[in-house]
Amino acid sequence: MSKNMKEYIEEGEEVLLHAYNRYQIALDKGEGMYLYDLDGKKYLDFCAGIAVFALGYGNKRYNDALKDQVDKLLHTSNYYYSVPTIEAAKKLTKVSGMDRVFFTNSGAEAIEGAIKTARKYAYTHDGSTDHEIIAMNHSFHGRTMGALSVTGNEKYQKPFMPMIGNIRFADFNDLKSVKALVNDKTCAIIMETVQGEGGIHPADPEFIKGIRQLCDENDILLILDEIQCGMGRSGKMFAFEHYGVKPDILTVAKAVGCGVPVGAFLMTQKVANDSIKPGDHGTTYGGNPLAGRAVSTVLDIFEEEKITEHVASVSRYLTEKLEELVMDYDCLIGHRGLGLMQGLVFDTQKRSPAEVVKTCLANGLILISAGPDVIRFLPPLIVTEKEIDEMLQIFRKALA
Repeated sequence: MSKNMKEYIEEGEEVLLHAYNRYQIALDKGEGMYLYDLDGKKYLDFCAGIAVFALGYGNKRYNDALKDQVDKLLHTSNYYYSVPTIEAAKKLTKVSGMDRVFFTNSGAEAIEGAIKTARKYAYTHDGSTDHEIIAMNHSFHGRTMGALSVTGNEKYQKPFMPMIGNIRFADFNDLKSVKALVNDKTCAIIMETVQGEGGIHPADPEFIKGIRQLCDENDILLILDEIQCGMGRSGKMFAFEHYGVKPDILTVAKAVGCGVPVGAFLMTQKVANDSIKPGDHGTTYGGNPLAGRAVSTVLDIFEEEKITEHVASVSRYLTEKLEELVMDYDCLIGHRGLGLMQGLVFDTQKRSPAEVVKTCLANGLILISAGPDVIRFLPPLIVTEKEIDEMLQIFRKALA
């Protein structure tokens, strides 16, 4: 006799490291915009695995491609070429406007590679090892030591001190604070184009353009982290396209594989010429045939099904409806976001976002928070007005 959901959760509590405060459900399967737990309860998903499942659940073309690749070849060392990975690299460089790509297993590893690339580029130019990187307060770039070192949140860093050295923190959307930190040792500026965990803050146009100009004038590399806000979520393939700027190094993950663990850091040819050489960086699994097939298939589906155009259209409806919520409820004090990466800001004295998320979950809606006072809306990019209306009905009930 099979175990019930409660029994599985109790077993999980005994053997899994308590690194997460998990909700008391075990998800079993998905279809389109919906997930189902082991008891068969249905949930409308407005989290998408934290912006991962862009194409929703059970996309037949995606699933068939992965099944085909499993039967061909799952993995081989990076000592050899892999056709799916070459195809993925060609397509990813084309849509991003970058020239070279290194595939990783995750977003945090992509950040690690970006940091190493920036430091190697600077070392190649002057032979010095005391270069500095400017990062942003309230940013989030990952949990590995390098990624954590450029994450501007002391509560994540403090238990694991010391971080890697020569990281300076400026204020996001405050160009003066960045300029105040620039010196002849500055080799890179790293930032999310839209801050995610920090509370859904898109870059101001004047800020990101000013950063690009600052980098150009001082031979500083601009690293843009689009792990969460990239891959169509903003209504363009990458959020930096809204601003008319281009990074020197770009990090991607999450939706680039739509569930298969894969990330990447990309760079211009100029950066590639003077940075990573054989022996400088490596990965066992990164860019293996399965990951390459996933990325290649995702990019094909994005193009053929015009995913970014759909996001640009449907996100206007979501934005309009979230603005209505702010007007209708005094516990909501603001709304911000870009495309299908949206946040509602709460007056936490009146309502707890965490409690609203729990209530929504009990009523069949999956949402997540961003910081202490924001609830995030990150649906799969295939979402329609119908599912937005369904979400709003459950969300209003939770607020009432």
